[in-house]
Amino acid sequence: MTLVQNTRHLTRRLWLQHGARLGLAWAAVQAWPAQAQKMESGRLLSLAEMLDPITQGAPVRQQDVTITAPILADNGSLVPMTVQVHSPMTAADHVSHVYLLSQRNPVTRMAVFQLGPWNGRADISTRVRLAGTQTVVALARLSSGEFRYGQMDIIVTESACVDAS
Repeated sequence: MTLVQNTRHLTRRLWLQHGARLGLAWAAVQAWPAQAQKMESGRLLSLAEMLDPITQGAPVRQQDVTITAPILADNGSLVPMTVQVHSPMTAADHVSHVYLLSQRNPVTRMAVFQLGPWNGRADISTRVRLAGTQTVVALARLSSGEFRYGQMDIIVTESACVDAS
């Protein structure tokens, strides 16, 4: 096998990998509920409007979830955020999902993290985009089916991800 054939093979492999990733991303976008896709521009969602599509009537308590983020964000493009959920993280009692929800962004569900007892701790650090001053909610789904949440108000001086419509 010559070097040219070997390079052609790697290029084809990379092309197939990118195609598979694109297909998975498209499938994920199609799976999201229609109401999570669009929002009226400038309208702030209530806590119930953010939580109900996920919780679907399950018990929800405001406890054991701590959000750490700057109160004043100079730029909404990259706002650092840490979420900690107090849980023993055992096989019988652990956090299975953490949802980051936005009150004002065009897409309410900013991120979803899948966790399990193998994590050891339910701590997540990430950066999010915020379309203006709003309340951010971290919702934790427990293995028992319960939900717990914490919320934080963040003031954004320069918005990101603004809907142009």
